[in-house]
Amino acid sequence: MTPTATYRLQLQPDFPFAAAEAAVPRLASLGVSHLHLSPVLESVPGSTHGYDVVDHARVREELGGEEGLRRLARTARAAGLGLVLDIVPNHMAAAPRHNRQLWEVLREGPRSPYAKWFDIDWEAGGGRVLLPVLAGPLGGELARLRVDRRRGVLTYGEEHAFPLRAGTDELALPELLEAQWYRLGWWRLARTELNYRRFFTISELIGVRVEDEEVFAATHAKILELVRDGVVDGLRVDHPDGLADPETYLRRLRTATEGRWTVVEKILAATEPLPSGWEVAGTTGYDALRRIDGLFVDPAGHREILRHYREFTAAPADRGGQWEATARRAAHTVAGHELAAEVAHLTRAAARLCARDPALRDHAPWALRLALHELLVRVPVYRPYPGDAHSVLTPELADRARAAFTVPEEAAAVDAVRALLLEEGDEPGGDDGSSGGGGFRRVSVPSGVHGVGEGGGSRGAGDGPERRAFRARFAQTSSALRAKSLEDTAFYRYVPLLSTNEVGGDPGRPAVAPDEFHAYCARIARDWPDTGTVLSTHDTKRSADVRARIAVLSECPERWSALLERLAPTPSPDPQLAWTAWQTAVGLGGGVTRQRLNDALLKAARESGLHTSWTEQDPAYERALADFVAEGPAGPPVNRIEAFCRSLDPATRANVLGAALVHLTMPGVPDVYQGAESAYLALVDPDNRRPVDFPPTPVAEVPDPRAEGSDEKARLSIAALRLRRDLPEAFGTSSTYAPLYATGPASAHCLAFCRSGEVVTAVTRLSLRLTQSGGWGPTELPLPEGSWADVLDPGREFTGAVALGDLLAERPVALLRRIPRADTPTRG
Repeated sequence: MTPTATYRLQLQPDFPFAAAEAAVPRLASLGVSHLHLSPVLESVPGSTHGYDVVDHARVREELGGEEGLRRLARTARAAGLGLVLDIVPNHMAAAPRHNRQLWEVLREGPRSPYAKWFDIDWEAGGGRVLLPVLAGPLGGELARLRVDRRRGVLTYGEEHAFPLRAGTDELALPELLEAQWYRLGWWRLARTELNYRRFFTISELIGVRVEDEEVFAATHAKILELVRDGVVDGLRVDHPDGLADPETYLRRLRTATEGRWTVVEKILAATEPLPSGWEVAGTTGYDALRRIDGLFVDPAGHREILRHYREFTAAPADRGGQWEATARRAAHTVAGHELAAEVAHLTRAAARLCARDPALRDHAPWALRLALHELLVRVPVYRPYPGDAHSVLTPELADRARAAFTVPEEAAAVDAVRALLLEEGDEPGGDDGSSGGGGFRRVSVPSGVHGVGEGGGSRGAGDGPERRAFRARFAQTSSALRAKSLEDTAFYRYVPLLSTNEVGGDPGRPAVAPDEFHAYCARIARDWPDTGTVLSTHDTKRSADVRARIAVLSECPERWSALLERLAPTPSPDPQLAWTAWQTAVGLGGGVTRQRLNDALLKAARESGLHTSWTEQDPAYERALADFVAEGPAGPPVNRIEAFCRSLDPATRANVLGAALVHLTMPGVPDVYQGAESAYLALVDPDNRRPVDFPPTPVAEVPDPRAEGSDEKARLSIAALRLRRDLPEAFGTSSTYAPLYATGPASAHCLAFCRSGEVVTAVTRLSLRLTQSGGWGPTELPLPEGSWADVLDPGREFTGAVALGDLLAERPVALLRRIPRADTPTRG
């Protein structure tokens, strides 16, 4: 069944299945239909997230094991709730002592039956796989290596253990190390010499080849058993862009689950559609997050904030001063540094393919590497898919890539690489060879492509397995590059308005007009009605409520500027960090512990890589950062920040409630993050993954907003979630979405829509600007025919054109439900 709404729980040893089971009465009373669980398969001991799977055949013991999961499912089912699981097909933990399949590969080498599980380039490693686990160069770490000849194990410190190749246990240590199927190396070597596919730049996570049918069957057997047994009702697929062939994988998964509701964590560019061939309900919802957040950004105010930001920070254009330049430099840096090993792999593959075809021969390795680099950094989406490469790797893009070469003839390497990446039939439609109406023939990549095969060559010379593997690896590398360069680098360098720097967001164009939002909703209601939608997740850099408060600054850039002038005397390591810190403090309302803020800012500084980084830390800078936090945003100025935030409370309230109501009533299936049904202020992980202490009792009635201590956001969330539960047809697969338009001088400040003729949502946007311009005045919202009851304030009813000053007199949002006529049956 398709959920009406899901509730995400972050499982970890401090919040196991038993804790989730204890929370069931409370969560069921909210109105959600399913619990959405973070990964549940066996992972590295102590893991707080579960994405580092080590055994696909077992449910994690630290969470309570399989019996704990099945007991949770029974308790949830009795309360009317189902379960949705987050699954991780792309990678496993590269921890041999816990990962049996990897252990066997390291012991038996490429002839191991498990060798096909992993993307290992044995040839590049001279027949060995690099394990970058040593704290320093090997010579300085030899004393920490121990050989247990009785067990046939090599250990390094307390954490690492590796199997010994048969017959090598009696060798002296230097010879023993050389005789293994693996090479222990300094962790810094991973950047340039790693010869297995990993998750992004994380060497501790090794890529899994689920495109192989046997590997798919082995890694999904337990999940599919839980689905067949009715324990699990739906799936969330983590990072599908890491897979060699997402479309074939998703088709296979849909067949195996008999069509269970499944969404994918696919990050879409602004105008990029979800591939129509993917057999899923939709995305996890970051595309919705961007549109919702954008409604509450004032474009004029954002431009003013950007001007002041550039004056305050004096950031160079490509180091945070200008979005496009910053994103471009970050992409070049990541491609040439963090992903150097991945680009080297592509270069070797391209050289082999070109050598087999006289038409593509005679390109130096350096030229192929530069061509690949220049093409990768210009890919405008996360990755191209089979059949779509021509529309992504356009001739114009190739022209820009060729400009990096000094000698025009050497720039032909770009054309050679592009030829390898384009498939037969992957050409624009139309008799004249132009793209015309955008008609591209979709060609699915066959499954089972791995390693070196026969049949490479230019497009006219066939389309063999090595050529297909090259295209797949280019696409996988492209997605890693975009994620690392944008989300994990540029988003921390270009920081004028932090609320816009979110997964799936576009900091260069953050504002979304109501018509753009309506067009988006109409499209997903038509094409992907059961897609997921989110506002806060375990991966968002700031929770929705923090972003809502920061977004208010776009409505009062002059007040933000004045605040910074008063705070400026506090010494900081650099002005970009200071800007980020003060804006983060505003997002938290001023009340924040020194440790929470320091941890978040230190992560931001290291991710940006401008003054310190994860791999090249600057202790002096990081000490200065800690001192600044103590003396600045978590120190004496906190009272001034809190007073500033209080002055913006009405506008913050409008943003928080408006975003929450839009999220819970727009097309799609909303996912509520743990604790976020109420006021929820969280920063980047691990801050947003802390266990939630749920009250053990259910919410019997929707809280009275006038009661002392009442959480207004919780009241709204519960009312909307229960309405979805009570009127599933108004929000479900066959539901409709219709924009409603206010009339009058303040009409631009109202976003409203009707769902299936049964429910009306109306919210205030840019409320501070509205107040400054004199309020709603004569502005009205014409309601659809009939009488409408106020869900949030029972007893109020409306009909016809209602004055927004009346409709929104008590709160900045309204949720209305059609009152059925005596002769008309209700829907749902």
